[in-house]
Amino acid sequence: MTSHHYIERIVNLIEPSVNDLYGTTVQEAERMLFESPAGEIARLAGSFALVANQGKTVRMARSLDRPMRYFLAKQQAGPMLIISSRIDTIREWLRDEGLAAQFHPSYTRMVPAHHVVELQLIGCPDPDPVYTRFLSPEMATLPPDLDHIGTAYIAALAEEIAQWLDHLPSSEPIGVCFSGGIDSGSVFLTTLHVMRKRGMHLARLKAFVLDLGNGPDAEQARTFLHFLGLDMYLETIEADQSALNIQETIRIVEDYKPLDIQSATMAVALCRGIRTRYPDWRFLLDGDGGDENLKDYPIEQNPELTIRSVIHNPMLYQEGWGVGKIKHSLTYSGGLSRSYARTYAPTHHFGFQGFSPYTRPSLISVAEAIPFIRLTEYSNEKLYDLKGEIVRRGIAALTGLEMPVFPKRRFQHGALAEDALHRALPYREGDYRSQFLALYQ
Repeated sequence: MTSHHYIERIVNLIEPSVNDLYGTTVQEAERMLFESPAGEIARLAGSFALVANQGKTVRMARSLDRPMRYFLAKQQAGPMLIISSRIDTIREWLRDEGLAAQFHPSYTRMVPAHHVVELQLIGCPDPDPVYTRFLSPEMATLPPDLDHIGTAYIAALAEEIAQWLDHLPSSEPIGVCFSGGIDSGSVFLTTLHVMRKRGMHLARLKAFVLDLGNGPDAEQARTFLHFLGLDMYLETIEADQSALNIQETIRIVEDYKPLDIQSATMAVALCRGIRTRYPDWRFLLDGDGGDENLKDYPIEQNPELTIRSVIHNPMLYQEGWGVGKIKHSLTYSGGLSRSYARTYAPTHHFGFQGFSPYTRPSLISVAEAIPFIRLTEYSNEKLYDLKGEIVRRGIAALTGLEMPVFPKRRFQHGALAEDALHRALPYREGDYRSQFLALYQ
């Protein structure tokens, strides 16, 4: 009998700057993938997309805010694992190696957030990946006291922002993608508070709001900051809605879900406007992840959901139905694990280093500890009211400021009036999917 000794090859195309760890080197973090229990990965401070191998065993892990993909190619000598933040980077590498015929975007795989993914590169047939969860926050362990919850939640927000700020060059300007909503408002006020406590130069800080004409966010942002006497921090980024380009957004984000494409189109417009005005600006914060943490999405608009499914399933909005479930997409993952590309890809495309503190495990863990059942009694309306109360009370406890709270509105519905949005960006997933697939034909 003839034996075959396969030679595995691992090609890591992820840019080094993707890993932005505090107090740990990338090499140390990669060593943890093999030498420590999976739960230790949750203790890493910062953002990461890690790859480590020992022989034919490969392990990968990512933070929620760093997309990470892989593709298994075949050669007679053995399997090749190509790893990247993007689908098109994988395709281009395969094309340059003469392996383009093996590629299809649906054959790529997304590393799901909060899991260590282990592969064995042993040739045909390839074993299934093994997924080991590294973030498992306990549910409903906090008392049903909104002041206590708010204080804990915003204290965690302040700690994450403080770590991030301390990691930056002291002279760099800092922008907050701002609408005056609960998430961006709390991120801005907490950043201002932390900078003030640390004696940092406050003129470094700006709140950027996108204005495409007649959108409500610009006025809401002005009202928010004027109420607090902070008008001087606001900077409006005007853009022409005729310049919105769905094809460009789909190419940048590499997805086709309508709400995410609409949101990302606004992010592209905002990032382009900031970059045009400030060619050297690098650092941006935003509030992505805040809705997911406090389960603040209209359940009535999703026929797959009930309030019971939302508050009984851990991290549903962050991870979707979860690894191993029938509706979990191997190509895209689920929940914010999938849709964070709407934030990451535009900022990265325009040369910014973005930061969403609400995606950090510490914030997610506090949010999961909220006793949603006791506080809502399975009432949709009580659930929708909860986020504003928790964040408002937490901001007051941290800063002494009474933060204005406005009704929830999606990014795309604030930058452009909703009727104009649907004319400019028609809500048809099939069209978006066709345009995405056309990129690879």
